[in-house]
Amino acid sequence: MIRRPSRRSLLLGATATAGTAMLGGCDRLGEAEWFRRTLITGEDANMFVQRLLLTERTLAPEYAEADISPWFKPNGTEDPPDKAYKALARGRFAAYRLEVGGLVQSPLKLSLAELRGMPSRTQVTRHDCVEGWSAIGKWTGVPLANLLGRARLKPKARYVVFHCADTMDQGDDDADAADAGGSDGEEAGGNANPAMTKQAGGGEDKRDSGGQQAEGAKSVGEPVRYYESIDLVDAFHPQTILAYDLNGAALPVANGAPLRLRVERNLGYKQAKYVMRVEVVESLSDIGEGKGGYWEDQGYAWYAGI
Repeated sequence: MIRRPSRRSLLLGATATAGTAMLGGCDRLGEAEWFRRTLITGEDANMFVQRLLLTERTLAPEYAEADISPWFKPNGTEDPPDKAYKALARGRFAAYRLEVGGLVQSPLKLSLAELRGMPSRTQVTRHDCVEGWSAIGKWTGVPLANLLGRARLKPKARYVVFHCADTMDQGDDDADAADAGGSDGEEAGGNANPAMTKQAGGGEDKRDSGGQQAEGAKSVGEPVRYYESIDLVDAFHPQTILAYDLNGAALPVANGAPLRLRVERNLGYKQAKYVMRVEVVESLSDIGEGKGGYWEDQGYAWYAGI
């Protein structure tokens, strides 16, 4: 009987033989920014091993519709209290416009109807959360590669950043404390969505945080919006989509309406919800705390491949 090797043994074996693999393609690897980061920090070992084992187009497992979970858990923010988002939701996102900019030659601003009119992809995949739970859902949306192709990347493009509508931290502006109460009884200036916990909607935040998260916003008192990033390998993967439907219906607010990222070879915290703006950049150092994502700024790994 032939015993199939486990994923763990493959990873261990690949790690043990990584030196040999590097010798065969050291020039090519040396040009890749993710490889240079691996050598400098050691934080991307998971990405290094996974990309030795998989091709850039290897698909995450896809399932039959019979496997779809009866309920897809809406983790994290469930109903952003932000004033601008509330207005969009009341209008059923008719006024929503996805912006694609940064290091692109042709910036885009697309309505939800325009996004739905583009070629789409549907996939039934499993969402694996860092907290230990999983759920299977059917996602339909626009392949990110199509949007980036239309926008035409500039030569220095290296990463794609997703700026989202949900405020995670209102900042520490005591001057507004009397007027700005967070949802669920959060004190003004406190965390609007503490550590992966449920945030019920209900009340609208009385302080408008100004639309999109400002690039590099680090000043005391400035609200911090959820953001995430991926490199171009994951951005152009065929299963990386901006989804507007879940299980054959419009994406619910609790699951990230009107648009959420699906990057299926990564853990759940990379699947950014409430995507408002896509920014193509050369470096992540000037966005947020420079780690590539909201949870990465709190200590999570930037690469969350599974």
